[in-house]
Amino acid sequence: QVQLEESGGGLVQPGGSLRLSCAATGFMFSRYDISWYRQTPGKERELVAHITSAGNRNYADSVNGRFTIARDNAQNTVYLQMNSLKPEDTAVYYCYAARYYSGLKGSNYWGQGTQVTVSS
Repeated sequence: QVQLEESGGGLVQPGGSLRLSCAATGFMFSRYDISWYRQTPGKERELVAHITSAGNRNYADSVNGRFTIARDNAQNTVYLQMNSLKPEDTAVYYCYAARYYSGLKGSNYWGQGTQVTVSS
């Protein structure tokens, strides 16, 4: 059974840090690109960070320099280290896995999301 399970969300003060985890089961994790998205009510889901199966990373401009994505293929887990958090980072954060074949997207999966709230 395919599953992506996010954890690590919660309430944090501005300037604080959180580390999100996304644990994958049921598919060949190491061959998938993994992304973190976030969404607030009434807005489109936006890409926050992305790591390819080869380990290449990219980030949204709004989080570049503050967030770091990393993967541990031995543990089938991807992490999002979030530092210097701001109130505008408040959102539900989702993990997304997609496999690409010659640039074409194949199977893909979403997690259920974890709430991050940045507030004093």
